[in-house]
Amino acid sequence: ITSPWFSTTFGLIGLCSNLFALCVLLSSSRKLSSRARSSFLVFLCGLVVTDFMGLLVTASVIVPYHFVKFPWAEVDPGCHLCNFLGFSMVFFGQCPLLLGATMAGERFLGINHPFSRSTSISKRRAWSIVGLVWGFCCLLGLLPVLGLGRYTLQYPGSWCFITLLPDTGDVVFCLLFALLGIFSVLLSFIFNTVSVVTLCRVYHDRESVQRHRDSEVEMMVQLVGIMIIATICWMPLLIFIVQTALQQLPADGHIQLLPTETTEM
Repeated sequence: ITSPWFSTTFGLIGLCSNLFALCVLLSSSRKLSSRARSSFLVFLCGLVVTDFMGLLVTASVIVPYHFVKFPWAEVDPGCHLCNFLGFSMVFFGQCPLLLGATMAGERFLGINHPFSRSTSISKRRAWSIVGLVWGFCCLLGLLPVLGLGRYTLQYPGSWCFITLLPDTGDVVFCLLFALLGIFSVLLSFIFNTVSVVTLCRVYHDRESVQRHRDSEVEMMVQLVGIMIIATICWMPLLIFIVQTALQQLPADGHIQLLPTETTEM
């Protein structure tokens, strides 16, 4: 059992880091004239805002629990708080993966088809794409509320997430969430790998475009870093969800849940 100050400290560090990153991004976006670089910063800004809001929303429920240890059944008899927290976990978990894949796809087109007019994305269109990703993840998170799957209280009783039980709706939603996340990470890997290979081939060509290529390399380094973090943080959990969802219920009637057991509301 960890101290409540442990989660509080790391939550504050995450919030402050995202605020600092957001300030730097907003300052940089005002100074740039390059459309490719400015659209990339819009996507990056959307990613930082999503991460910041995810930490803020989830910590506002989880951290007080660690201090108060309130009984969920009495505080939330209608499961409204649990559904909200479960929705938040799905929404803010899936958004960074999809935004990472979107950013990788945008850079793939920008690097491999630099003269195509369709690859030149304005700030307004970039924000529209970010909004579409947010909207899609919002619909995904609302599926259990609408009847496909359920959100239930997870061990040690401080958070709610998708239900890993052998019910058809639960299995379908678990697979939808996990496979979509895995697909996003794999798509990012493919796009980023091709983009890096392309940059390596042309990086030492003509000196007149060296500065432009330095900017491209900087963006790709950031993208690869985002992809690595997403892979380390999410792939083990997503693979575990897929494996567990596909398992048949054992003979003793118990099934392994996140991370060791689940208590239903």
